[in-house]
Amino acid sequence: MIEQDIAGLIQKALEAGLIEPADVNYARNQVMNLLGLDSFPEEASAASGDSIPDLLEKLTAYAVEHGVITDDIDAKDMLAANVMNCFVARPSVINAVFQQKCKHSPLEATEYFYQLSKNSNYIQTKRIEKNVSYQMDTPYGTMDITINLSKPEKDPEQIKRERAAAKRARSYPTCLLCKENEGYAGRIGYPARANHRIIKVTLDGENWYFQYSPYAYYNEHSILFSEQHRPMKIDKLAFHRLLAFTELFPHYFIGSNADLPIVGGSILSHDHYQAGRYEFAMTRAEDAFSFQIKQHPSIEASVLKWPMSVIRLKGTAINSLVEAADDIFQTWKTYSDQQADITAFTDGTPHNTITPIARNVSGVFEIDLALRNNRTSAEHPYGIFHPHADV
Repeated sequence: MIEQDIAGLIQKALEAGLIEPADVNYARNQVMNLLGLDSFPEEASAASGDSIPDLLEKLTAYAVEHGVITDDIDAKDMLAANVMNCFVARPSVINAVFQQKCKHSPLEATEYFYQLSKNSNYIQTKRIEKNVSYQMDTPYGTMDITINLSKPEKDPEQIKRERAAAKRARSYPTCLLCKENEGYAGRIGYPARANHRIIKVTLDGENWYFQYSPYAYYNEHSILFSEQHRPMKIDKLAFHRLLAFTELFPHYFIGSNADLPIVGGSILSHDHYQAGRYEFAMTRAEDAFSFQIKQHPSIEASVLKWPMSVIRLKGTAINSLVEAADDIFQTWKTYSDQQADITAFTDGTPHNTITPIARNVSGVFEIDLALRNNRTSAEHPYGIFHPHADV
């Protein structure tokens, strides 16, 4: 009975603290409208034992069966997000609560927002459970292996609809990361974001926005993105922002994808970083050897025992670390070694960049600089220094 499922969802929202008792009638009426219902029996009791994702699946199944929506992933996700938006506070309220908690404890603030993002079903907890993860002992330490199976598969008809929609391309939101996604209902080929909320964070005098990833690869997988829609860029400012973020949120690491194709992330058009409350295997990597940087005597420097070429810098002063990191980066950008197949430029096109990852370990700041080169060859069209086709 659909009314029991609606009552069950309202009860779960109350238990999760998404709404107060005074919000119940309002929330119920909003959900009823989305499902095409105009009445609700007084005797309807809450369905027991189901989680929020389970109840949303029942609501979307009802909507398909009764012709409220079409039977495809996008329509179901849009309805589910719009239903949960009935229970999620406005952005201004969530930001105010976050900032108030942050004054007391940054950890308390992120825990609040993380739980909210899970309870609102923005973080797809049920789908993420499909992922396969395990550990493996290697010469470099214990590695974490993750196989991402959480994003839903699309059938041929859905793909056909998305192609047709692409021909009517729209520019709003400009990309999947832009702040205009907050509250966006979604459309065919573009994900639903009605229940999406973001937190404003000021870094180096700029507005940035913090959110959690709906399909997390690790614990509290989060994204920090620029207010401006501008391309990814690794530079001195990026190093400073990363370290400044760890000063604000010392319980989180933060890193940036490389800013060149192949070795970079899937979204290079919008400047962003990825953070989380997680210790990667590389964090535990031993030093292969240490060295001194004459221009930066206060900085501890080492090369990690790791499959990739990674330099780790440590120090207590952010500005000194930034200067040292930038010196290494500027040197690497123009470095070529034909014996090692490393070429810095091809007809003026750069190949060398860095993947930086920053941490705050009890007031000692660390930044790992993974040296990257995106050159390809006939033998390795996906990248000479990228996983090869036989992997």
